Amino acid sequence: MIIRQMALGPIQANCFILGCEKTRQAVVIDPGDDADRILTSLAGDRLTVVHIINTHGHFDHVGANKRLKEATGADVLIHSADAPMLTQLSATAAAWGLAAENSPTADRLLEDGDAITFGTHSLKVLHTPGHTTGGICLYVEFTHAGALQKAVFVGDTLFAGSIGRTDFPGGNFDTLINSIRTKLFTLDEDVKVYPGHMGNTAIGVEKRTNPFCGMG
Repeated sequence: MIIRQMALGPIQANCFILGCEKTRQAVVIDPGDDADRILTSLAGDRLTVVHIINTHGHFDHVGANKRLKEATGADVLIHSADAPMLTQLSATAAAWGLAAENSPTADRLLEDGDAITFGTHSLKVLHTPGHTTGGICLYVEFTHAGALQKAVFVGDTLFAGSIGRTDFPGGNFDTLINSIRTKLFTLDEDVKVYPGHMGNTAIGVEKRTNPFCGMG
């Protein structure tokens, strides 16, 4: 599986492109800004986007939805609880002194346990509220160079050595910690973690050392 990672926009939110090497189908996770850069990366890998997936509804993770959907025709997917946020991006970005285009409404509303397929790959939706009410993580297993790889794309649920903020509307600290411990820390320790900001980590590392929710 092809994995491309780029930090976009003034808040430097991580956007991920996942591509199927056999079919060239792809998904874009959290296109927060700079649609041109995303499209250039897709073209470089000869990938066709079938789904635009938002891990949650904050503007720094969905700000390029509109332009990306217009350019590719891909479906927009988000958890049902965060779907109303897509039409409020301009107002929420303005509160930060920034600008963002409102997103098209969702083509598919996600729920816990759903599968999102592209090419020969499938992402499993894990509902992980706490940063927002509709926050999700996306778990995938794939083979690379003959070895099984496991990864989870966690949005702003979990960071390397930290967790997502819970002081925004819809946030709740206890709910977030419960989501991390029951949905993420039950995954295998070798699962690679791709957060929505900053660098990557692994489930085992966070279980042992994360000062907010570690269990080591």
